[in-house]
Amino acid sequence: MHFLAIISTIGGMLFGFDISSISAIIITDQYVGYFHNPSGLWQGGIGAALAGGSIVGASCSGFISDKFGRRDSIAFACLWWLAGTAVQVATTSRAELIVGRVLNGVCVGITSSQVPVYLAEIAKKDKRGSIIVIQQLAIEIGILVMYFIGYGCSFIPGPTASFRTAWGIQFIPCFVLLVGLPFLPRSPRWLAKVGRTEEAVTVLANIQAGGDKTDPLVVAEWEEITTVLAAEREALPGWQKFVKNGMWRRTFAGFSVQAWQQLSGANVMTYYLTYIFYMANLSGNVTLISAGIQYALFIIFTSLTYLFIDKTGRRPLLIAGAIGMAVCHYVIGGSLGMYGKYVPEGVHGNDNVRIRVTGSPAYTVIAFSYLLIIVYALTLAPVCWVYAAEVWSLETRGKGMGIAATGNWLFNFALGLFVPPAFRNITWKTFIVFGTLCLGAAIQFFFSYPETGRKTLEEIEVLFRSGGPKPWKTTMGESSLDERTASVVAERRQESLAEEGKAQMVREDGTVETVEKGGSDEKLSV
Repeated sequence: MHFLAIISTIGGMLFGFDISSISAIIITDQYVGYFHNPSGLWQGGIGAALAGGSIVGASCSGFISDKFGRRDSIAFACLWWLAGTAVQVATTSRAELIVGRVLNGVCVGITSSQVPVYLAEIAKKDKRGSIIVIQQLAIEIGILVMYFIGYGCSFIPGPTASFRTAWGIQFIPCFVLLVGLPFLPRSPRWLAKVGRTEEAVTVLANIQAGGDKTDPLVVAEWEEITTVLAAEREALPGWQKFVKNGMWRRTFAGFSVQAWQQLSGANVMTYYLTYIFYMANLSGNVTLISAGIQYALFIIFTSLTYLFIDKTGRRPLLIAGAIGMAVCHYVIGGSLGMYGKYVPEGVHGNDNVRIRVTGSPAYTVIAFSYLLIIVYALTLAPVCWVYAAEVWSLETRGKGMGIAATGNWLFNFALGLFVPPAFRNITWKTFIVFGTLCLGAAIQFFFSYPETGRKTLEEIEVLFRSGGPKPWKTTMGESSLDERTASVVAERRQESLAEEGKAQMVREDGTVETVEKGGSDEKLSV
């Protein structure tokens, strides 16, 4: 199971590679000189280009995934990555760089939406959260590895060799993913959806019971899948299935949880942490190394989430994470606002950074920037992807996760354009805006997101139906799959006894007796 997750989530590593291929390079002399010190909307456009392409990729990913399968949709995405990386390596202008990042973004849009779908559909219910967290870990590992590759390449002499080498290395994880994909099974739920029943049962048995198709868990889960799928095929056609008969609740939850992940402002740290450290009076290699430390913290604390996400549930992590991030944003913004000095010519000549603090306030900005990433890594970063993958029905999951990922990338694109001009024009108030948005997220998480932890994907459907439980009254677990599995075991026990000429009888005190059948003279044995 973990091998499947590791190979499939290399798609997330591609996302991480592309993020830090820019963040580690935007303050280097080679980049600034060759691209004529892009700032404001130009730098925002370069940063947002990945998200722009991802909107396109996420929007069409559901159709591709439902038609050709979760696994093959990821392979299709790799072709876009290869094309985009080639354009970036050969770029001679800002416009070409943007085009290359848009092409890479199409790949990221598809993989970011369909890898979680694939993982959700192959994982056991009590391991689903931790398995999907591997996707977020892959993103962060990609960010860290590519960040230090970019940092190392910055020492390569020449006007363009540094960033061309760094961007060229992006080919490697894509080739690894393309080689590994044929060894992965298809999703059993997708196979059931398209009528490939025998193959679906075989894959489900391989995943859940080492290939034993008669295992009670396999039998119970297959019955649940087919029952729910039969009911869903009676659903409304086309896009009506996403809004009518209470489905709007799932659509709203899936789209908004991804939107809040971006509106929390954490990706300000991911994309533009070097700018924030400029504000804290760091410069040169110290800035780059300090940013690299942050990415290492990101991996460490997301790894901890892997250990407890299926024990604590989704709701508590989302609510606590949003509140914690709000506090961090307010402290950073307050420190810059109270003690910052306006620098109209730009800090260290960078026109995107026009405020700077020194001394203790600078240390506060650095510390709470790190703390914000730690809180994000423990909560919203992985949990938003997990939650978005869980809320959809089998019939809508491919396109539904495409809708959710589109929400992520729409706001990612908007923020990519917004942040550099915001740093220039409203400086410290940018953090106050994000802090307030985080509080808004916490409120919505509490009132509209039911708990989905340790429930099967089919059972989660009940939580979003009209007349379902209030979100704040839902708890983790309470899965009926265990009861159905026990029922299958009991039925087989009865069949086995019947073949042996025996039966079971439950006495009034709850004990079970085995009855040897012998006509009117039945012999009773306990």
